[in-house]
Amino acid sequence: MKNYKNIHLGKFIRARVKEKGMGVQKICSSMKITEEELSAIYELKSLDSEQILRWSKLLNYDFFRIYSQHLILYSPPVPEKADESLKVEKSSMPQFRKNIYTTEIIDFILELIKKGKKTKREVIEEYGIPKTTLYKWLSDRK
Repeated sequence: MKNYKNIHLGKFIRARVKEKGMGVQKICSSMKITEEELSAIYELKSLDSEQILRWSKLLNYDFFRIYSQHLILYSPPVPEKADESLKVEKSSMPQFRKNIYTTEIIDFILELIKKGKKTKREVIEEYGIPKTTLYKWLSDRK
């Protein structure tokens, strides 16, 4: 399980480069950086969003999804009795209907339950995963 709580993007990039077997020269040429700059990127905890986008395209991997998974797992839950004005909040920002759960997140959650580290109720409450979603995952994995 990748560490979604303490994200170190340089380590994720290095791991993806290794998985893809991509050579240093190709990376440096594509990203227009030197080998020293590449080594420095591997040590960076975070990067500018434009750089993350370029790395995502080069390595054919959505590095932004790592941050989305962090939000899904670690953002504070919305209180059930939230102010009505918050529920009808208008925004010019794009609205997304569903949370996106990766296979790693699903496996992580199911492993917590399987090993007895958390109950189903705790998972639902702590991570804000809908009850029907959790039970579907559990029935699919049998």
